[in-house]
Amino acid sequence: MVYLYRAVNSLGDTIEFLLRKYRDGAAVKAFFRKAFKYHGYPEKVTINKSGSNISALKTANKELAEDKQIEVRQVKYLNNIVEQDHRFIKKRTKPMLGFKSFRSAKITIIGIENIRIIQKGQIIGSNDKVSTFKNFKILMAV
Repeated sequence: MVYLYRAVNSLGDTIEFLLRKYRDGAAVKAFFRKAFKYHGYPEKVTINKSGSNISALKTANKELAEDKQIEVRQVKYLNNIVEQDHRFIKKRTKPMLGFKSFRSAKITIIGIENIRIIQKGQIIGSNDKVSTFKNFKILMAV
């Protein structure tokens, strides 16, 4: 079993993702550290009811000044943005009936995530007027 941690912004653009072997506090902390390292600290974070998410964000808030702390929201309908974006990954992985190794899961999911990022037009140099395949071809030629 593998666990995929994902973050998207309010527009549905992928911010960060991390694949882990275990679903625990250490994995959540690693995900938030990675996201904050590359994208900075957000003003607000909407999460599901997972206790490890809350714990990791409380730990992150302890390191921040009071006026810079992250507002943690657990609102089901706001979390739907993440869940709706996540269904495209599930759509690709569900027919596979699981992975034989963590390595194969990692390679496959990184590929799926990167294609989704290209489809959303999040790559610098992509063109909204051409297909995903043509954008991929243009990006690979660079």
